[in-house]
Amino acid sequence: MSNVANLRLEYKLKSLDISDVVDDPIQQFRLWFNEALSSEIREPNAMVLATADFNAIPNARVVLLKGFNEKGFVFYTNYESAKGRELVENPFAALVFNWLELERQVRIVGEVHKTSPEESAEYFKSRPKSSQIGAWASPQSRVIGSRQVIESNEAFLTEEYHNSFELPCPEYWGGFRVVPKQIEFWQGRSSRLHDRILYRLSDGSWTIERLAP
Repeated sequence: MSNVANLRLEYKLKSLDISDVVDDPIQQFRLWFNEALSSEIREPNAMVLATADFNAIPNARVVLLKGFNEKGFVFYTNYESAKGRELVENPFAALVFNWLELERQVRIVGEVHKTSPEESAEYFKSRPKSSQIGAWASPQSRVIGSRQVIESNEAFLTEEYHNSFELPCPEYWGGFRVVPKQIEFWQGRSSRLHDRILYRLSDGSWTIERLAP
């Protein structure tokens, strides 16, 4: 059996200092995200989404970022899924982007709001038809007897909408926007003495601080 405790990797690619970052964390994220895109990292928009229910019991899973700007970071889901219910009960979340190829990580903490029905419908319309069918076919996070349940739903919907280019957006499906209060940029360094630069929102403006690794 392999010894997990002995797994180690020295990070040596780059460094990060307060003098290296821009004043706006969204613009700093854009710079790093574009580097991840140009590095051809697989699924650079994959992020860990951490939530908690009203009892403060945590939950986490990987979802895909589908948009970001000065208003926040957007992903889409079934509102009746586990994460959807948790975010309604406790509208705060954390996001983590982990770009191992660049020895980088970005952590985001913020409040969560649903996107407008119009914004959700517009994105739903842009999805491949197969993904639209999937959103209707799956009672996400619900217990089902077998895979046959969703395959039967998929087959029915495929036949039902075979003459249509698109399906309507379900009322129970849409986006969430994480409005950041903190954004941390992490750059791996040797000897585990990593660089951590934290943007913290205070009185409407961003404070930039260095954190100990």
